[in-house]
Amino acid sequence: MSKHSYKLEIIMSKHEKRLEGDDRNILRELAAKVALISSDSKHAENAERWTAHNDLKTTRPMVLVFPEGSWRELMPDSTLTCENEFARNIERSFRQQIYYSEHLKDDNPIENIFNVSISVIATGHGLAEEQTLSQQSTGAKHYETVIHGMEDIERMKEPTVSVDWEESKRNLEFFSELLGDILDVRQIGHCPSRFAPIDEYAKLRGMETIFYDMIDCPELIHEFCRRVVDGRIHVAKKLEEQGVLTLNLRNNYSGSGGNCYTNDLPYEGFDGEHVRTKDFWGFATAQIFSEVSPEMHEEFALTHEKRLLDLFGLNSYGCCEPLHHKLDMVIKHIPRLRRVSISPWANIAKSAEILQDKYIYSWKPNPAILAGEKFNAKAIREETRDFCEKTRGCVTEIIMKDTHTVKNEPGRIWEWVRIAKEVAAEFTN
Repeated sequence: MSKHSYKLEIIMSKHEKRLEGDDRNILRELAAKVALISSDSKHAENAERWTAHNDLKTTRPMVLVFPEGSWRELMPDSTLTCENEFARNIERSFRQQIYYSEHLKDDNPIENIFNVSISVIATGHGLAEEQTLSQQSTGAKHYETVIHGMEDIERMKEPTVSVDWEESKRNLEFFSELLGDILDVRQIGHCPSRFAPIDEYAKLRGMETIFYDMIDCPELIHEFCRRVVDGRIHVAKKLEEQGVLTLNLRNNYSGSGGNCYTNDLPYEGFDGEHVRTKDFWGFATAQIFSEVSPEMHEEFALTHEKRLLDLFGLNSYGCCEPLHHKLDMVIKHIPRLRRVSISPWANIAKSAEILQDKYIYSWKPNPAILAGEKFNAKAIREETRDFCEKTRGCVTEIIMKDTHTVKNEPGRIWEWVRIAKEVAAEFTN
């Protein structure tokens, strides 16, 4: 399950197919709560708003929060009651959806859908990250050098992908029997559309060395990115050929925040049966290039990323890297661009001048505002109103993410949502 996701997308290994006694009853009771929550008409209304928003027909800024690292403070593992670890993972997902409804109350549409992933077996390109972990559980990690020269890149292999249809069938039957009378159990196939080749290179080459390489040996970066892009295209095409792909145009995580609701997909030419890569949202980012010049960002990131993103019907770009001074190039290179991430370190007004109402302006406020020694509701309101004033006429979403702590005060994040939605309502068209 994606760390960003509050939807249930279950991948189950063969040894995990036993749920007994209380665990089974707990999951069914929680599923019933999710089903009841999803029946509230406000969730269908939120889905309609997101569809209009993603189709660039929004009426007000949309608001989402992804607690991510702070879930351990909002809903610690001690609140879980299942015994089996596999059951606990499902329980956690159900309880997170319930928590959204009871406490967070953002614009997240809660659906009565339980997704079970098709079992895909994929190999990598032959180079694996080597990490030195911090002694602190939430500390940083250090990436060791794996790529020492062109000879290591030449060892990269074309990835292979296969589907275990029998296992996929068994998984679907298992969850249909467990939850099918409560939730809409669906089998889904993902397309590998999230892409950050230059960030992958940094993890294998070294966070500092990459910046020397752009001057001293740019051929290393280009050859690595070429091979990674070729491999990702190969995998996507193989999944399409094998009939793995399914339409994921609902409350599926998109880009670096947002969701996939839209009337603009599936893409033109869809026959109603055979799902293609063009029927998906794509996404690329180059976070390691936060302070790299626009020209180098174009040469070492965009020229490679656009080759993969050409597979997809709509695309999102960017995450934490400030893009206000690179937006013209992003727009130039990324095909069918729809969503652009504007990070806490980007110039809000300049971004608004360029994006206007032609692209989704996905603003990420700085999560540090929730992590200070004291909670400052006034500052949140002022910051949000300033953003809304500067982006009048844009198609905007306000997405709080990367909240690694709220100082063990869950009410901070509840209050942030309340304030953000109040301010957003003032700017309804």
